[in-house]
Amino acid sequence: MQTPASHIIVRTPVIDSIGELCATRGLGKKTVLLFDENTRTLFGDTIIESMHRQGFRTVELVVPARETSKSVSTAWKLYGQMIEADVDRSWNLVCAGGGVVGDLGGYIAASYYRGIPVVQLPTTLLAMTDSSIGGKVAINHPLGKNLIGFFHMPELVLIDPAYLRTLPSREIYGGLSEVVKYGFIADRDFFDLLAAHWSEIVRLEEPWVSKAVSRSAFIKADVVEKDFRETSGLRATLNFGHTFAHGLEKMAEYRNLRHGEAVTIGMVCALFLSHRLGFLAETELHEGLELLAHFRFPRGLVEKRFLSLDRDELVESMLSDKKKIDKQLRFVLLDRIGHAFLHEQDIANEAVLQAIDDAKGWFEMKR
Repeated sequence: MQTPASHIIVRTPVIDSIGELCATRGLGKKTVLLFDENTRTLFGDTIIESMHRQGFRTVELVVPARETSKSVSTAWKLYGQMIEADVDRSWNLVCAGGGVVGDLGGYIAASYYRGIPVVQLPTTLLAMTDSSIGGKVAINHPLGKNLIGFFHMPELVLIDPAYLRTLPSREIYGGLSEVVKYGFIADRDFFDLLAAHWSEIVRLEEPWVSKAVSRSAFIKADVVEKDFRETSGLRATLNFGHTFAHGLEKMAEYRNLRHGEAVTIGMVCALFLSHRLGFLAETELHEGLELLAHFRFPRGLVEKRFLSLDRDELVESMLSDKKKIDKQLRFVLLDRIGHAFLHEQDIANEAVLQAIDDAKGWFEMKR
């Protein structure tokens, strides 16, 4: 396996180096380019023209820019287009987009001809710092998110922070949920940097945004290298806040609530659960909440997608999440800011319900 930093490249403009970078990985210049409708409009011409100048032959695929594109039916359609274009195992696939494109494209690459190489070219903050890194690729099922998939490591992750300038603020905040997560679970100094330079990062000012993106990407890559198939519990710490989040996403039917927004709410719940179970000191609970208080949500979203939910129904929704064993939820908790652990023992249902109530009370107080 590659070393954590070797396959992750952060530079602007990164696409102009894709030829030489692919050559270092032994990749040829026959490439399927997968976009969503938005990234095709914003970046497609520039990406395709640059790759053609560098000698690439390309086949272009475009999917709707929505979570429901991560489906068996979409995958089946894309397989057909690739077969009709005579794409074989000598080709590679570049995923140019956010998490949906990265997950779907990675799934296609892992399964087509029993696996072709994939290159991730993330264009959102969430994808740059989380979903494009680590090789977990999947599509959704009506009964749960990301339940059908593979471990398929990207040959390259090409990160260009300049792409972030096209994003609306909602997408920036959504991506920052994962950035903040890395401070919580692995790096107290990084947490402090985020707290000190939050305004500059939100405004995408350099060097702070590149520092935030790079540090996040390399933290995840390091964790993945040490526990690629989640055997030691280390990689599971990347799911801090996600058990709650995936329950929220399912209750929203994977619409109207972005993943990053669900993770932010989920981290509030997880902080309260860590404190309620006696692992996280009250002072650090308040430090964590102070940073999360900087997040902004669309008007009415927290009320409709969290505060108004029945807490028992939320827990039942969480039970569909992959991060459970024998119908028991597994939670990632903090014992201090900068260090997370997977709680292996069962947690009383009442403690989880009380943590949800604590989080609801905190959001109510903020309104």
